[in-house]
Amino acid sequence: MKPASFFPGIAWLTLVTVLLCLPGSTLPKNPFFESIHADKWIHISLFAILFLLFARPFRNREIKKKDNWLPQIALGCVCFGIAMEFVQKYWVPNRSFELQDILADTAGTMLGWLISRKIWDWGKKIGPDRNRDRNQN
Repeated sequence: MKPASFFPGIAWLTLVTVLLCLPGSTLPKNPFFESIHADKWIHISLFAILFLLFARPFRNREIKKKDNWLPQIALGCVCFGIAMEFVQKYWVPNRSFELQDILADTAGTMLGWLISRKIWDWGKKIGPDRNRDRNQN
């Protein structure tokens, strides 16, 4: 696995960090967006993409190795979300700690994991007829 394969994940992590550190006064206030909880949907999207970009380099690895790394990537994403809530509480003006944001970050991470299983066929087990219809040459 090449270190460059993690570049998209690192770039996204940097962007997410910058976005989550914006002062609260720079964020738009709109009653419509507040009524549909747009902030939470944004958190879910940011963290689903974060998980997918860090899991992507493992998509062509053996199932055994993926099973070892995917929970660690998910844990890293969730810990990052929790840490950013503390950063917002103590160091970012006009921002606060919100448990709902942590729950949205966790939901986004789990959504990313589910999407990765769907698009990269992780979790498929090879059955007893694993070699049927395969070229044996």
